[in-house]
Amino acid sequence: RRAARDELRKGATQIKIMVSGGVTSPLDRIDSTQFSIGEMRAAVEEAEAQGRYVMAHAYTAKSINRALSAGVRSIEHGNMLDEATADAIVAHNAILIPTTVVFWAMAKDGPSVGIPTMYQEKVEVVREAALRGLEIAHRRDVKMVFGSDLFGPMHRYQSLEFSIRRDMQSAAEVIRAATLNAAELFQMTGEIGEIVPGARADLLAIDGNPLEDLNLLQEQGRYMDMIMKDGAFI
Repeated sequence: RRAARDELRKGATQIKIMVSGGVTSPLDRIDSTQFSIGEMRAAVEEAEAQGRYVMAHAYTAKSINRALSAGVRSIEHGNMLDEATADAIVAHNAILIPTTVVFWAMAKDGPSVGIPTMYQEKVEVVREAALRGLEIAHRRDVKMVFGSDLFGPMHRYQSLEFSIRRDMQSAAEVIRAATLNAAELFQMTGEIGEIVPGARADLLAIDGNPLEDLNLLQEQGRYMDMIMKDGAFI
């Protein structure tokens, strides 16, 4: 509670907690759970008191369900969920950010970017589950937001997440995850994610129709004739 209050006092717009083990954390297992229900609720209470919300790093169904029961609003990763857990996310009006590309990137470039080989077994466990989890989430109508979780030089793969999700979702659904759904999650509806009077005017002009070919969003802007951020050309 003290830590959440301190971050919110300093201007945090979200509080992130780790409720399961991590792929690149050396001292825990993927299937471990972290924080008690009471501790998670304390963070949620403090965030909600300031009009903010809590996001949770969680891989497994067990860790996701514990977080949802405590009032967590967004699940980061969630790749090892099952159908009952997907339904629980919907029932709690929560949002999922699957981050599938990071596991592909770590499997491909992990050693070259300094990820020790001791983590590769964890990478494979989650990578194998990720597409299955994405398919379940889509089939059970879970609201999803775009995210990559990439770090360091692997950032060059960030838009590959669009293509990976395209195997499960329509192009419109994938783009909506990165725009309208993201704005809703961030509590910024009407400010970002759509073209409306008073919004920030974050705009892209694409050479082609990404609804027909999502690959137009690849290659770090190769097919983007114009990029505007907050009304200014960059």
